[in-house]
Parts: sequence; structure tokens; C-alpha cells
Amino acid sequence: MKTIEQIIAQKSKERITMLTAYDYPIASFLDEAGIDIILVGDSLANVVLGLESTTEVGMKEMLHHTKAVVRAVKNAMVVGDMPFCSYQLNPSAAVDNARQFIEQGCLAVKLEWFEDCPKVASAIAKAGIAVMGHVGLTPQTAQALGGMKVQGKDAASAKKIIESAKILEDAGCFSIVLECIPQEVAEVITKQLKIPTIGIGAGPHCDGQVLVIHDLLGLFTRYQPKFSKKYADLRPQILEAVKQYKKEVTQGQFPDDAHSFHLEQAELKKLIV
Repeated sequence: MKTIEQIIAQKSKERITMLTAYDYPIASFLDEAGIDIILVGDSLANVVLGLESTTEVGMKEMLHHTKAVVRAVKNAMVVGDMPFCSYQLNPSAAVDNARQFIEQGCLAVKLEWFEDCPKVASAIAKAGIAVMGHVGLTPQTAQALGGMKVQGKDAASAKKIIESAKILEDAGCFSIVLECIPQEVAEVITKQLKIPTIGIGAGPHCDGQVLVIHDLLGLFTRYQPKFSKKYADLRPQILEAVKQYKKEVTQGQFPDDAHSFHLEQAELKKLIV
């Protein structure tokens, strides 16, 4: 299984690949394809549970899906995305909740930047749990940032993001997600940090990239972020398969003899006598 040391060693040498997964089959595909890091993301709320905001999922849902992902993975590093209110209240509770992800088989947890994030990240790291940071657009607190939009578009706000990333490195994070910031800002952060940066909507200069798997496969159509690339469009294929199933069932074509079982004639005679 991919280690923290191996991920850090990839900085400036080999681009880090990271994708989200929320269930056993998808996680097994990602692992077989050689993805470095599988994130059990709180985007579960949107793309799997149909909720409006990532703030609507808690530890119960996240741990449930984490178990399924971990069962499938043999090689990748699994990271648990700490949900809203699982780490913001106090460092002690944050450590306890982070430990639950580790107990389910995660190698690390991810948390989004907020005012006391350095203190919390440090407490989790000191407890022996690997921490991935997250700066720029932080969906759990997007309302306070003016909504789901690009962050760091002026020098003053960009400097704050750069400083936040440095602070999280000093707090013990082994890597940092940079979301929805200008690529020039991401380049500065990537050059200044000793730990890897993983971008999502942060341009080509990060040490790695992450996408939501449902966006990559064309399975989530409610909205499509600009930074997301659709590598496949599986929705039409799935829809067509389901329509074909409906047609064959209603017309009596399925199940046919090839998909049915038979009782031996001797047993059938006993049954109908």
C-alpha cells in the first residue's frame, strides 16, 4: 500500500494521481488502474446522496462509505475526508474523529482550512495520524467565502492562501489540496512548500491532481465545474441499458431460456401429480 513517505517523495519527480471513491466497485477500479490516492470525499453528499451541500453529511455516512472503499483497496493510499463539524469544535474531538477513519483502514485524513485549522491539524498529526490540508476554495465554508467561486484573485487574498498553506505545512500536514485558485498562486505555493500540492481547479503546476470520479465519468449532471474534465460520458450508456432492459421485460424477451433454470422432468412429474 502506498505510504506517506512515498507520496512525499513523488514531489517534483512523479505527478500524484488522486480520485474520489465512495463504494467498493469504483474503488477497486481506481486501485487496479494505479491511482496513488483514493479520497473518500465529503462530495459524497452531492454526487451519491443527492444533497445540496457537503455540510449535510456527518461521520456516520463518511465512515459507512469509507469501510466499503477500504475493502476494495490493496495498493492505493485511502484518505478519509473529515466532514463538517467533525474537527472544527475542538482539537480533542477532532483527534477522536480522525482516529475513527484510521480504525476503518484509512492511512490519513483531510481537513479544510478554517480559523483554528493549524491548531487542529497539529493535534491530529501529534496523535500520529497523517493529515492532508486543503486551502483555497473550501466547500464546507464556501458561504463565508462568497460562494463556490475562484479564490485568491487579488494579491492580498492570494497572499493569505499562500500563508495558510505554509502554516499547514508547519503544523505537520504531509500534503495540501489547492482548490479553485489561479494557477500562478498554485505555482508559488508548490515551489515554496516541501510537501506535495494536489490541485483541483488550480492549474498545471501542482505536484498532483484530484477530481471527483462522478465528474470524470459523466455520472453527475446537476452541474459541471469548469475545472472538471469529463473523460467518459457513461450516463447515456447506462440510460440506454436500462431502457433496453425495460423493453425486453415488458415485451417478454427477458428472462429467456438462457437466463432461466429447469426442474428435471422426473421431479416435475412428482410436482404436478
